[in-house]
Amino acid sequence: MITDAQVERWLHEDVGHHDVTNQVPGETTGRLVATKSGVVAGLEAATSVFDYLGVETRERLEDGTAIEPGDEVLRVDGAAREVLRGERVAVNLAGHASGIATRTNEVVERARTESEDVRIAATRKTTPGLRGLEKRAVVAGGGDTHRLDLSHMVMVKDNHIAEMGLEGAVEHFRERTSFATKLDVEVETVDDAPRAAEAGADIVLLDNMTPQETREAVESLADYDGVLAEASGGITLETVADYAATGVDAISMGSLTHSAPTLDLSFRTGD
Repeated sequence: MITDAQVERWLHEDVGHHDVTNQVPGETTGRLVATKSGVVAGLEAATSVFDYLGVETRERLEDGTAIEPGDEVLRVDGAAREVLRGERVAVNLAGHASGIATRTNEVVERARTESEDVRIAATRKTTPGLRGLEKRAVVAGGGDTHRLDLSHMVMVKDNHIAEMGLEGAVEHFRERTSFATKLDVEVETVDDAPRAAEAGADIVLLDNMTPQETREAVESLADYDGVLAEASGGITLETVADYAATGVDAISMGSLTHSAPTLDLSFRTGD
């Protein structure tokens, strides 16, 4: 859900205190048009910007729709001044989100060449203030949100293990979490994968391992019913299929949100 407070911050950043540029009389129609192929996302946020300005959205594609150059993804009607004020913010939000959805879709398609079941997940490496937009874009592209914030799941990472040891860290957090909260334990060696499962991990995160090491770690977890294997760390569009072939349940990639290029969209006024 996009709040008025979010929209106000976005518009204040762009419009400032004295907007002369958009002092245009009359009514107009605005159209958001694709100039590249991809998967569209962020249109709820774009619509919220125009709604706040009193501009009516007449047509809008669903997030997750595949688009080609020339496709109209959003159409609005209203006072020219307000349409133009909302234009740049709406285009930036939709272009950024659509870039994430497009990259996620590309990664998912690569992974599906080796596994129909592996989940492609985002991480918490998101832009401050835009996590909701970016996580929804991942879903629009066919990916998984992973945890939305620190309260959704406990991750035992290398710094925790350095301070308390693997078993000690798992025990420490297991005592402090609800029965409904999953525990994801990061390991960096094949031998530590079954150790984490034995200690009580619900998910074992295989961090920065090669595909061969990942496969060996997955095999070492075969006897632990219900324990999921997650691969992460340095996985790219070019290598994701190699990791999908190892049998992991999930592959998490920070690059889905922090490195996806913006999908170029153009805003045009007039019919």
